[in-house]
Amino acid sequence: MTNRSGMLFAVGATVAGLVTAAPAPATADTGAPRAAPLKWTGCGTESSPTLQCATVRSPLDHDDPSGRQVTLALTRVPHTAKTFQGPLLVNPGGPGGSGLSMAGFVAGSLPKAVAAQYDVIGFDPRGVGKSRPALDCVPKYSDPVRPDPVPRSLREEQANRNRARDFAASCGKKYPALLPYMDTVSAAKDLDVIRRATGARQLNYLGYSYGTYLGAVYAKLFPDRVRRLVLDSNVDPDGVWYEDNLSQDYAFDTRHKAFAAWVAKYHATYGLGSDPAKVEAAWYRMRAAVKKHPAGRKVGAGELEDTYLPGGYYNGYWPALAEAFASYVNDKDEKPLVKAYERLGAVDAAGDNGYSVYTAVQCRDAEWPADWNVWRSDTWRVHAKAPFMAWSNTWYNAPCADWPVEPLNPVRISNHALPPALLFQATDDAATPYEGGVTLHRKLRGSSLVVEQGGGNHGVTLSGNACLDRYLADYLAKGTVPRAKRGDVDAVCAKTPDPKPAAAKSARPAVRPDADGRGAALHGMIGFRG
Repeated sequence: MTNRSGMLFAVGATVAGLVTAAPAPATADTGAPRAAPLKWTGCGTESSPTLQCATVRSPLDHDDPSGRQVTLALTRVPHTAKTFQGPLLVNPGGPGGSGLSMAGFVAGSLPKAVAAQYDVIGFDPRGVGKSRPALDCVPKYSDPVRPDPVPRSLREEQANRNRARDFAASCGKKYPALLPYMDTVSAAKDLDVIRRATGARQLNYLGYSYGTYLGAVYAKLFPDRVRRLVLDSNVDPDGVWYEDNLSQDYAFDTRHKAFAAWVAKYHATYGLGSDPAKVEAAWYRMRAAVKKHPAGRKVGAGELEDTYLPGGYYNGYWPALAEAFASYVNDKDEKPLVKAYERLGAVDAAGDNGYSVYTAVQCRDAEWPADWNVWRSDTWRVHAKAPFMAWSNTWYNAPCADWPVEPLNPVRISNHALPPALLFQATDDAATPYEGGVTLHRKLRGSSLVVEQGGGNHGVTLSGNACLDRYLADYLAKGTVPRAKRGDVDAVCAKTPDPKPAAAKSARPAVRPDADGRGAALHGMIGFRG
């Protein structure tokens, strides 16, 4: 992987200024087939009292618009300002992530004057959540205690291999008519159905994580229908999806080491040692212990990895994870670890649905190695340098080795026909490593890249960094983007500070470094693996 810091400091931090380049506000669409107008009904919550809900029908097969339909669930916080800039569709990622909560979150997190100019619309993509039909290939597939992800024999490897193969077969048997149309291109065309249903000629879009790829694919298919495009924590379009997952393995291992270093920094609080390498070694001893004797009969080796993986997405979880770690090692107390698993690692029915959609989309989107020996060889090669989640990630994606539907070719998302897009990327993001953000920036001609220097969280806007949020607000309000005189990076923001331990061991562990809790709220919606 390319050295991240070298790429940043080559460009310097000079910003030449801001340019206004967004098209005029959207008007009614006259080109594409008309969609039935949306019927919004009140579904407000305590945090989003003006929230509205609706559904829209979309073709299962967009090449057969009069054939079978799917139903997409939508939410909206309507605009209130006299200046109306059109619909702003928001997506938390995945694939498989529900976006219904995103409308209220984004509308409530943007400056009021900016949010008031948009109909902020969240949606459950096809197959997800309240959209119908919703996938659930194997209910309770991730229930504890699963086999150890790291196989110590061919027999153990085959057990996990059979488990993944059975998942793929079950999905094919359960949804034979749906799986051929569970892909990013179909989901992007659904976005255009939503656009038409709103009556807008163009749409505005904010996507996180996988939502950046969904947005880039939409922009490739419908460049003239994009008004403003914000992509946060960017998928590398050149690695979809096998290579991207291998890159994640290295990046998450690095992020896990950062967690160990943070725990070592606060040895006075956690008592796990002041040497990061020794703290990390203690974590792997904990892993070996729960493999033999699962904590609370729930947390084995695989579940432990599931519990600590969220810390690679969001460092606001570090205090709670460190407290559980310290209690297990120092006090022989399993309860905090079990609670951490139940809060961060356990998979409920929504998680079953999310994983089913994840596999359906990623396995269909692009080709995966047909020879299992390639998977095995690559995973052991990565595991030797980055053991934290290499095998766990392989088994997460292993159904794709036997997926019952032939793969498509990835979309070539290079685009010279867009208005200026705005991209955000943290240098130490593990789920979508930094290099992918630079790659996407180069492919979207005229885009601007804003970087959080030293940041390791996945999803960085609207999560407590005022510098990043100013660039987002300026773009949505006026269409302005930063422009550097040279290099790939157009603006640099300092990272959000790392969290601090809870004030006392008996206190409830902190779960966020941001003062207002938006970071925790955002990462709860982005989820993990997405």
